[in-house]
Amino acid sequence: MSAKQFAVVLFSLAICPGQDLIQSFDWAKLAPKASETVEVNLDGFLLKMARSFLSDSKPDEAQAKKLIGGLKSIKVRSIKFNNEGDYNMADVDKLRMAVSGSEWSKVVEVKNSGSKASNVGVYIKNNGSKTEGIVILAAEPKELTIVQVVGSIDPEQLRALGDAGIIPKVGNVLPVKPKSDKKD
Repeated sequence: MSAKQFAVVLFSLAICPGQDLIQSFDWAKLAPKASETVEVNLDGFLLKMARSFLSDSKPDEAQAKKLIGGLKSIKVRSIKFNNEGDYNMADVDKLRMAVSGSEWSKVVEVKNSGSKASNVGVYIKNNGSKTEGIVILAAEPKELTIVQVVGSIDPEQLRALGDAGIIPKVGNVLPVKPKSDKKD
């Protein structure tokens, strides 16, 4: 699974309370066609346990530890296929519809066409000024990945999770905050 796809899946986790985007998708129908599947389920207990292994003395780990404290769950599903067309893009469009509406903001959308077509979207669920979750969808001709993160999270904090080795690095999927020219 590429970092781009992992990031898409992670953002896909931020959905309405009681609604689970990943569970609403029919993964069982795709499994027989899959050459590789990845499933990650981290709930409150497991996130709390992971937090206990992170060091306060290492800056990257301390930042990741702080981030994990605001999360309720992280779910990832990724399926690789031997052949293009083993999944239906209409199913992906249904997932996109689940992350549209007044509570959702589309942060990134990348669509390519042709033989190497890919389709990536990053969505954030807001409740006023508070972020309640992030969903990332990554659809490539032979791979489908969804990341769903529920809880209070800033997209920049995802970089800290990648730097600490808790999730794959999200690389170029997320926008980069401009660096200040000021020196302290």
